[in-house]
Amino acid sequence: MRGFVMLILSVTTLLSDVFSKTVNIGATLSVKTISGEVSVIAMRAAVDDINSDPNILPGKTLNLSVHDANFSGFLSIVDVLKYMEAADMVAVIGPFSSRVAHVLSNVANELHLPFLSFLALDPTLSPLQYPYFIQTAPNDLYLMTAIAEMISYFSYRQVIAIYTDSDQFRNSMYIFSNKLWEKRCKLSYKIPLLEFSSPQDIHSVLANVRSMESRVIIVNTYAKTGLLVLETAKRLGMIKKGYVWIATTWLTNVLDATGFSSTSPSDIQGVLTLRPHIPDSDKRQDFERKWKNLSNGSIGLSAYGLYAYDTVWMVAHALDKFFNEGGKISFSNYSRVKGTEGLNFEALGIFDGGKQLLTNLLQTNMSGLTGPVGFNPDRSVIHPSFDIVNMVGDQSWLLGYWSNHTGLSIQSPETLYAKPSNRSSSNQHLRRVVWPGNTTEKPRGWDFLDNGRPLRIGVPLRASFKEIVTQVNGSNEIHGFSIDVFLAALKLIPYPVPYEFVKFGDGHKNPSYTEFVLDAAVGDITIITNRTKAVDFTQPYIGSGLVVVVPIKKLDSSSWAFFRPFTQLMWAITAVFFIIIGVGVWIHEHRLNDEFRGPPKQQLVTVLWFTLSTMVFAHRENTVSTLGRLVLIIWLFVVLIINSSYTASLTSILTVQQLSSPIGGIDSLISTNERIGFQVGSFAENYMIEELNIPKSRLMALGSPQEYAEKLGAGIVAAIVDERPYIDLFLANNCKFQVVGEEFTKSSWGFAFPKDSPLAVDMSTAILTLSENGELHKIHDYWLQRKTCAPQISDSNQLQLDSFWELFLIFGGACALALLIYFCKMIRVFGKHHSQQQGQSSKSGSCSVQKFLSFVDEKEEEVSKSKLKRKREMSYVEGREVDSRNRSNRIQAEFDEE
Repeated sequence: MRGFVMLILSVTTLLSDVFSKTVNIGATLSVKTISGEVSVIAMRAAVDDINSDPNILPGKTLNLSVHDANFSGFLSIVDVLKYMEAADMVAVIGPFSSRVAHVLSNVANELHLPFLSFLALDPTLSPLQYPYFIQTAPNDLYLMTAIAEMISYFSYRQVIAIYTDSDQFRNSMYIFSNKLWEKRCKLSYKIPLLEFSSPQDIHSVLANVRSMESRVIIVNTYAKTGLLVLETAKRLGMIKKGYVWIATTWLTNVLDATGFSSTSPSDIQGVLTLRPHIPDSDKRQDFERKWKNLSNGSIGLSAYGLYAYDTVWMVAHALDKFFNEGGKISFSNYSRVKGTEGLNFEALGIFDGGKQLLTNLLQTNMSGLTGPVGFNPDRSVIHPSFDIVNMVGDQSWLLGYWSNHTGLSIQSPETLYAKPSNRSSSNQHLRRVVWPGNTTEKPRGWDFLDNGRPLRIGVPLRASFKEIVTQVNGSNEIHGFSIDVFLAALKLIPYPVPYEFVKFGDGHKNPSYTEFVLDAAVGDITIITNRTKAVDFTQPYIGSGLVVVVPIKKLDSSSWAFFRPFTQLMWAITAVFFIIIGVGVWIHEHRLNDEFRGPPKQQLVTVLWFTLSTMVFAHRENTVSTLGRLVLIIWLFVVLIINSSYTASLTSILTVQQLSSPIGGIDSLISTNERIGFQVGSFAENYMIEELNIPKSRLMALGSPQEYAEKLGAGIVAAIVDERPYIDLFLANNCKFQVVGEEFTKSSWGFAFPKDSPLAVDMSTAILTLSENGELHKIHDYWLQRKTCAPQISDSNQLQLDSFWELFLIFGGACALALLIYFCKMIRVFGKHHSQQQGQSSKSGSCSVQKFLSFVDEKEEEVSKSKLKRKREMSYVEGREVDSRNRSNRIQAEFDEE
């Protein structure tokens, strides 16, 4: 009996030693899937390599137990919890789906049990919320970023996404939509599929997709569903020229594992797909050579198989460090909840070393089959990158790579990590793609709706300003400025655009564009805020800011026009100041300056002459007093300003047309209570009411240029407010009106298309091309500048004699009067001289005239002799002048002292 007890104790001790040397880790996967089958083989190979390596976990045996989740989400959760009850596991690899991961991560937080997954790559599994959940492969945040940058690189703007309606794919679509928005692209349609969709369901979905405008389709789902989508698309004629198909990593995962045994090459011809980038290395090549023996040739090695292998090694290194630091595997009772029937939560234990093991895992720094293995501070894997693959026939062509460091590149990411990051658009490159339909011509990414039905382009039948859009009489042809611009832009689009013009309006009044329900609209459509909420506009093809038009008139030419620059008061004040300056200078100068002395009559004449001569700066009298000079300098400056202002004002009066109203722009128009005209159907009405707060009662709708001229000319409206192109056409035939002020809005005309229409983008590019090559300007001149007012320069702007004849009359009269006085004085002197002559008898008139002329000659000779005499006396006079100046200076000095 004692021997039997000793045997039992020995066996118990032996079993205890065995179990103490075994470290249990678990794995929960769907082993019957392609990814599950590859992963299980790779993980078991990793465990064998670890246990045979004396440098890792010496004295310990790593034991991996695999749980088959069997596709079921809820039952998988229950099974995993039961599975965890039965074994003291220190880490779990898995789960396979994000839905299960969300639940089990909460369990991991409670039990301090690290979960590591290379398949549940939902980007919303936050390390802050789930600190014990670690993603060991690049999560879908990077995958969606890579696809969004591919979309942007190929210049596509709208995308359709087909995805499985589960947590991981649904959350990935949310990330994808945001990444597209950052690239100014849009996820136009998101089409969810059930996890186990039938062929009929997929057929119905793809038939709906085929009727949509976008031809860029993303397939983000499980491998089985994705293959069924592509197979159905092939049958529906959607794997052909014009389509763009991008599959996420599921396609390369299938092809790497099974080749084309799961699908036909024709089903995936031209499809783009991605594969997690695995750098080439000797270690990887060795493992690939061993793979056939490991799998018995049943399945190929995919990228996620390599991640599975490295994940096991990551746990082994963390455990090795844990034991080297003195850690021991122990568990505490978990008694926070009580078990239910079939599920004993009390059997679950809290791993006491879980926190330390988690820290070791996050500090991983090793070289694995997938390259350098480690984590960033945000707990994402280092160097996330993808291969971009093009399926051509039964081959996969490598187009390039995407990495979080440099974006798209034809160089492998590991060669670029040492260089500075460069994500500029000019640095993004991929090799040439062979698209569906076996063509290298890039699809435009969209097609017209309703299977090629022509676009219905709405055009307005205007009642006025038909140069913009008009229908040719007796035909269905539409001509005009807007139509010619549209047709010229359409010729620059590199693909055919079927269209038909649909006339809108009755031609008797201008139509309202708010009533258009068509594919597009071409005409005088102003780009305003309210309209941009409903449609997309092209690049503007002409500016159309609002302006104010008022009547003008030419002031009648008057012979007294030179009086107009100054008012009567101004003339009076100016004359008074001329007198004041003359008297002021005389007061300062007459005691000191001989030129301001003499008889009173002479001094008065001197003062008047001096004053008036300053007007043209022609005064010759010297000023000697300091105060006199100061006053004169200031006055000369005043005279300069007066002369300049007079000249400018007179020039304006005689040459510039004058407004017949006080309105000088929109501000002065608002401040009045006058009526304002606007064009029927124009947005100007709402703008003036809503933005400028002009009462509606002041506004008058006008329907034609003739009505503009009639109402303005009659004074019924004080001004017209309309867009610039209309006003230019109106003024071309109505020269009695003029634009005042500046454009007070900066609106433009454009063509309208439905929201998110890619044709609007291509039309904008074409309009810019028309602007750059000058064609847009030619079309503008042909339609909008064909008519001008008749030249009126000679009649209205030239200065004529009527404006100046009074000036010439006054000057001529003054000259004649001066000559008359002169002759009268000379005749009087001659009469006195003649009466003194003795023996003079009466003679003929001709003799008297001869004697008179001789007398004049004698007087001129006397004047000449007098001047000569004065020159001889100059030396004497100069001496006296020096004495006089000295005396004046002395008197001035005494005066200043006083």
